[in-house]
Amino acid sequence: MNRRLRLTLLGVGAMNSPRFAPAGLLLSCAGHRVAFDGGPGAEPPPGRLDGWLVTDEHAELRSALRRSATARGVRPRAGDLELDVAEAAVCVRCRPVAHTSHPAYGYRIEAGGVVAVWAPEFWEFPGWAAGADLMFAEAAAWDRPIRFRGGVGGHLPVLAVADQAERQGVRRLVYAHIGRPTLRAIDAGARPPAGEWGVEGRTYTLPFT
Repeated sequence: MNRRLRLTLLGVGAMNSPRFAPAGLLLSCAGHRVAFDGGPGAEPPPGRLDGWLVTDEHAELRSALRRSATARGVRPRAGDLELDVAEAAVCVRCRPVAHTSHPAYGYRIEAGGVVAVWAPEFWEFPGWAAGADLMFAEAAAWDRPIRFRGGVGGHLPVLAVADQAERQGVRRLVYAHIGRPTLRAIDAGARPPAGEWGVEGRTYTLPFT
């Protein structure tokens, strides 16, 4: 039986982006739907959700996410999730990332031998993303890291993300958390050495068996 993971970008912006809605993703497969992050302007379309997973339970958008999720009958949380799909399993695994002073996470989505990764924010490239068929990644900074006050973490720049993704064998890299420094680079005509800019509303498909 042919099965597909459908991964739709709900938003591709960093916090307070002047151009994009907050980074968010919708996983759809055989009638199941799971939302990841997002926020105002980046909510999943109406319909039942199996879960709403977040990468930072202390994020500034947590109140807005809680309201949106509650209206759908789910609770935003960080954690694992498993979906039964026609005698197969779609496993969503919550994995830690180095990002800030409190715990933060990304997600490794596995189904029938294919792997997708949702990791929109990190200070260090997550080793558990190695070998992913598709990775949605950090892009808040362009050529210099953004360091948080007190040296507790920050954002790895696009140029470093591209280099690490190639080294780690990521097959398709999509930047899904685009910040102001990267917007300025885009407007100046810059292109990443590897990977592509995420597009709000675009669906990325991974067949599995």
